[in-house]
Amino acid sequence: VHLVESGGGLVRTGGSLRLSCVVSVFNFDKYALAWFRQAPGQEREGVACIGTDYTTYYGSSVKGRFTVSRDNAKNTVYLQMNSLKPEDSAIYYCAADNAFFGLGLSYDHWGQGTQVTVSS
Repeated sequence: VHLVESGGGLVRTGGSLRLSCVVSVFNFDKYALAWFRQAPGQEREGVACIGTDYTTYYGSSVKGRFTVSRDNAKNTVYLQMNSLKPEDSAIYYCAADNAFFGLGLSYDHWGQGTQVTVSS
């Protein structure tokens, strides 16, 4: 299972970005997917996740601003980020697992990450 994130970059406070993660796996629709982020000196935290039935959960700091979605035909998971704040700056990682679902770190498969920087 191989995951590749894209879409990160530099944006001003209040701006938007959409992250994408392509997952190279045969039975993508059987995998739960999640986005995590890690800022320098901080622990990795769960941002959003989406299950095989399209159930979603969000971290409290992003609820109402971020939206996770999936396109099974494209083996891709997205994270739409609106109303970005400087504290959203971090490396964003996508993760996939065919047995675990939630905002914990127990996903078996991880991407390399994409940097998001929000300037004030």
